[in-house]
Amino acid sequence: MSANVIEVLDDIGFEVDEKALLAELRVAEGSGDDGAVRDLVETVRPIAKPKAVYRVSYVEGIDGDEVCIDGVVFTSRVLSANLSKVGRVFAYVGTCGREFDEVEIAPDDLLRAYWLDTIKGMALHVAMEYLYSHIRGKFLLETTATMSPGEAERDIWPIEQQELLFSLFGDTEELVGVTLTESMLMIPNKSLSGICFPSEISFKSCQVCQRKDCHARRAAFDKELMESYRNS
Repeated sequence: MSANVIEVLDDIGFEVDEKALLAELRVAEGSGDDGAVRDLVETVRPIAKPKAVYRVSYVEGIDGDEVCIDGVVFTSRVLSANLSKVGRVFAYVGTCGREFDEVEIAPDDLLRAYWLDTIKGMALHVAMEYLYSHIRGKFLLETTATMSPGEAERDIWPIEQQELLFSLFGDTEELVGVTLTESMLMIPNKSLSGICFPSEISFKSCQVCQRKDCHARRAAFDKELMESYRNS
């Protein structure tokens, strides 16, 4: 593949693990809510369609905190350090799929809305695991790491640069049904964008984020790693 190639992955299988879902929701099997949750699963089963898109891109230059990828300049000290020895990267957008937003939920039915949001999160997880596995397999990469705008503290990679990332794809709504709001949030809400890159070590933005009590934390804060980026 050459640069500027965009591939859409829209045939990602997804089947709700009902036992795992009930455990996540803390709903006891056989309870009244059990039946309601399973009814919701049956509603989304035929329409659930997680998907992802990625673009094969190249690092064209790094100058301090600035990284030029396919003509688009991003500003992030951590991204700059992570890509200092990397040539080819993969910009991506993954999503649970806008089909979930077609499910009718009464405005005052907060519990059902929470259940649906949890299922959407499961679909996004499947989409991202499929995407990362696809990239590693297709491009013969043993290990990869990722970074996403706004995933950690503001000075790691500001969320405002989400717009720059989306510019690498053109019409993301046409490609995978994902749009970006003025506040740089994605719709559907269970969507994720970022840069995937080959790396000999595992890296997660959480490792350089000092936020406390973050429900989305995927790794412990690593003070030594943070200092290494500040001194790079």
